[in-house]
Amino acid sequence: MKFRSALLRNERLMAYTQIVVGCVLAAMAYPMFLVPNAIAPGGLTGIATILNYLFSTPVGTMSLILNVPLFLVGYRSMGRVFAFRSLVATILFSLLIDWLPIQAVTSDMLLGSLFGGVLLGLGLGMILRGGATTGGSDMVARMVHARFQHISVGAFLFFIDFCVVLAAGFFIRVEYALYAFISIFVSSRVIDVVVQGFTRQKACYVITSRTETVKQHLMNGLGRGLTILDAHGGYRGEERPVILCIVSAQEVMRLKNIVRADDERAFVFITDAYEVLGEGFRNWKDADNRP
Repeated sequence: MKFRSALLRNERLMAYTQIVVGCVLAAMAYPMFLVPNAIAPGGLTGIATILNYLFSTPVGTMSLILNVPLFLVGYRSMGRVFAFRSLVATILFSLLIDWLPIQAVTSDMLLGSLFGGVLLGLGLGMILRGGATTGGSDMVARMVHARFQHISVGAFLFFIDFCVVLAAGFFIRVEYALYAFISIFVSSRVIDVVVQGFTRQKACYVITSRTETVKQHLMNGLGRGLTILDAHGGYRGEERPVILCIVSAQEVMRLKNIVRADDERAFVFITDAYEVLGEGFRNWKDADNRP
């Protein structure tokens, strides 16, 4: 019981540490790169950036004001822990945008969109790893998805960001909207890297008439454990065991060579495995906290 309690405390500490660091990094992107170049990278902070360009309103404060009604409406659709962490992240992120004593780094819009996107993606990725969001458009997307199941969260997020960027092109200049698209693309890719990690393992499925031979050669040649999945052919209905093996990207070619040497008629398909925990891969103790 004490071990479990200590583990939960460590998980919470890790989560809130990631949220705070993520908020600082994401907030830094605005005064350093995005706001000075009037780049509105989607979401409510993008709307706040447009308002800042038009009326000189503070980006962080305006973003927080826009988020308040969304939290009042949408907090019930979120879990208690997720809602509280997101509220903390939203308030901290919004206030830091205005409070951080940071000057603009560049007036070059291309550099601003690229480095602003990188810094924003790093911060938002860490916030997601901490089990929170910064409210805004993804909260709206969750509520819409809950009401209309056929509309995915990702599709609605893209629609919102697209509308914000179009508004930037209309109220500011088309050129600014184009740079905003660059920033959105860069930040989304960086978020993926931060959340999923740099490493990529591969899940390899092998269907062969020489299951035992291939299995032994794979275990000896790769030094990896295997799993045999029970399966049946769809056409004749005969039993066709499937060999499942998780390997690193560098080991894929060795696996294919081993299978080809044993059975050139084998059927192999390989997919990405974004996070693999357990023996031979990442230790559970080292696994980052997830939402």
